Amino acid sequence: MKQNANSQTSELQLTRREAVQGIVTLAASSLLASDAFSQTRAGASVADSGGEQPFNDGWRFHRGDAAGADASSFDDSEWRTLDVPHDWSIEDLPDAAMQNHDSLWAEGTNPVRTGPFDLYTSEGQGATGWTVGGVGWYRKTFQRPQVTASGKAEVRFDGVYMNADVWINGAKLGNHPYGYTGFAFDLTPHLKEGPNTLAVRVDTTGRNSRWYSGSGIFRKVWLSVAGAVRIPQHGVYVTTPEVSKTAATVKIETTVENGTASAKSAIVKVRLVDAQGAVAGEAQTTAKLAPAGRTPVVSTLTVKNPHLWSTADPHLYRAEISIESDRQPADSAAMHIGVRKVEIDAQNGLRINGEPTKLRGGCVHHDNGALGSACIPRAEERRVEILKANGYNSIRTSHNPPSREFLYACDRLGMLVIDEAFDCWTVGKNPQDYSVYFKDWWQRDVEAMILRDRNHPSVILWSIGNEIPERADPAGVEIGKQLAGAAHKLDATRPVTAAICAPWDHPKQTWKDMQAAFTYLDIGGYNYQLSEYGPDHAAFPQRVMVGTESFPMQVFQNWAAIEESSWVIGDFVWTAIDYLGESGIGHSSVSQGNDTSGFSPFYPWFNSYCGDIDLIGNKKPQSYFRDVVWNLSKIEMAVQRPVPAKYKEHVSLWGWSDELRSWTWPGLDGAALKVRVYTRGDEVRLFLNGKQVGQKQLTAKDALKAEFDVPYSPGELKAVALQNGQEIGTLVFTTVGKPVRLVLTPDRAQMRASSDDLSYVMATVVDDQGRTVPDATVPVRFTVSGSGVIAAVASANPKDVGSFRQPQKSTFHGVCSAILRPTGESGSITLKAEAADLEPASVTVKLG
Repeated sequence: MKQNANSQTSELQLTRREAVQGIVTLAASSLLASDAFSQTRAGASVADSGGEQPFNDGWRFHRGDAAGADASSFDDSEWRTLDVPHDWSIEDLPDAAMQNHDSLWAEGTNPVRTGPFDLYTSEGQGATGWTVGGVGWYRKTFQRPQVTASGKAEVRFDGVYMNADVWINGAKLGNHPYGYTGFAFDLTPHLKEGPNTLAVRVDTTGRNSRWYSGSGIFRKVWLSVAGAVRIPQHGVYVTTPEVSKTAATVKIETTVENGTASAKSAIVKVRLVDAQGAVAGEAQTTAKLAPAGRTPVVSTLTVKNPHLWSTADPHLYRAEISIESDRQPADSAAMHIGVRKVEIDAQNGLRINGEPTKLRGGCVHHDNGALGSACIPRAEERRVEILKANGYNSIRTSHNPPSREFLYACDRLGMLVIDEAFDCWTVGKNPQDYSVYFKDWWQRDVEAMILRDRNHPSVILWSIGNEIPERADPAGVEIGKQLAGAAHKLDATRPVTAAICAPWDHPKQTWKDMQAAFTYLDIGGYNYQLSEYGPDHAAFPQRVMVGTESFPMQVFQNWAAIEESSWVIGDFVWTAIDYLGESGIGHSSVSQGNDTSGFSPFYPWFNSYCGDIDLIGNKKPQSYFRDVVWNLSKIEMAVQRPVPAKYKEHVSLWGWSDELRSWTWPGLDGAALKVRVYTRGDEVRLFLNGKQVGQKQLTAKDALKAEFDVPYSPGELKAVALQNGQEIGTLVFTTVGKPVRLVLTPDRAQMRASSDDLSYVMATVVDDQGRTVPDATVPVRFTVSGSGVIAAVASANPKDVGSFRQPQKSTFHGVCSAILRPTGESGSITLKAEAADLEPASVTVKLG
């Protein structure tokens, strides 16, 4: 992650470690339930065995503590009924909370508590976006499932933030501290005939995170019911030891659990099916099962002329596994298989199926903006879609394991992933963070991450930590070796990295003192250490490096270094998408003197504002510049918001100048505006209303940017990029008129009638010609009818601390959004938007 406030006064550096050399061959699969495998979208019900069923509907919830709520006899009839995934910290605070502040603010002053935000009671404050955690209870009553003799019923949680205590019928099953790893409990001994009650207490009190975590059962829950002979959770491991264009070996290791006290025999059948439904390979293996134990069974398939998985062509096979015992079907599973070969070394860099690949990466936190941390499958998929559409081919899941739905989307869409475990080890960054639990829990949490994720073709690296304070200390080096060793034991096919930063937290040390942190890494992860790539390569020529974090403003310099250095395999900007918390680290400001806003400006800033993509999924100015750097666009242009005389713009380390892609500046006729044109061409010509007002020859020192001061006059501003005298690109900005009406644009006009699906609708203020009015700030009111609800409303404004749940939101840069969610019935959803003095708009999304 980013540095703390002290980092602003030091030159941010990065680290790397002498990488294990040689060729690393990776292969993977992602597990899906057989009955859901045919679903290709994120809304599909996903599971890793045939007996795993969704367990998300009809929970009772209470925000606050509740004595005795663990008992099955507890009366929860007054509690709210909801479905999980759920995040209570993104919801409006209860009205009762307002009473605590009556004496703290006077009539007519700015509110300090709105929507989910509270200036006074938020323990995380700006770090967590001024949201409130606390204690919450969930209870679910269900009928006893049919469990055969020696069978097993398990409840499986994909993620609960954090400190989850779980009871069944008053019997405590256990505790799970870490919010980002899955866990399961055996229900079988405690089940009774008739209704059974599961109770979960979640505790997010204290300062436990450096960014927005959310609160509650924020990922999915599953009920697994299996017979005496079964595949346990994460019981399938897929590798491809040999891969070429003509043949591939697919090795599938299936763990078979025998729940009886007697030895048994089993037949494990494996079949591989391609996208057209043709069988690509089959195998059958007979195994002897020890009593009350687990037996690994290896099946090997040879696939001729395999269709290889890559970022450009993310082809997935279907592997079907079935187990027979006592001549009866016992259990089954199905999975997506991505057959691909990954090689990494300093001499040739990263290759996917033999093709050189540079990681065009971004760091991504886990929240879904206005939905908070609630892991709704379509929201997870949409983030990956947006990044893919904007040129990214890789994501670092900072700083924790992502949801499995997120990884399924990466598999399907062709996105490479650095899967990260922890933000801290034994030395904490907050008093109640994971450091409190690390010594007792790290092995279980590393196992939970790797066993779940090692079958995903998208995952190419494991990261064991981010900016760990003890990273280079003797004790930290030993911990790092243990973590790396555990990762290699659980999955020998992928290298291990970690994000190593400069010694900003060790004032008396230098970058040289950080070298010990690389001794336990296969790939050196560098946070903000562009200047060290060359010297470190000279000292450690076999080390492979990756920029695990970088500043947005250094994208050109970072990418230039990557293009010319085989040993630097890619760069991950901080960040790809705006996220909640670390409020305003990407801010810009104007003042007559020095910038005094610090690392994180004060309330009402609530989101980071440092991403290429804003909080509602739209491109920000830095993303357009990145398009030019990555050769995705020939020319881009932006205009800096005018800075008053005698004032100066200050841009944070993770920020970007306050630019707009606009030539609409009412009231500024004749004022000189700073126009920036971005291109890889060698010449730029600028025209205003048909007259050339600027021309510039570009050299390497210009870093793809031509800058002009242009007196403002309404009309048409046109930029032309040339290369060797030939035009290669043109871009035009036109002055738009006054706001006239609203336009509603859904990201998809049809979705499934499932609460796992969403439609993101942009509400845009336009003029009489349908052009966006770029600086329009208009309160918009939404109403919905049909088979759906408004799940959330939002804008990209990083200081709008209004509710995400009330059906109104003001536009920012002319746009706000509403997220539609089906209630499960067929039909359609109609959204209407209204604003004072503007023509209203409506749109209908079909459910199919």
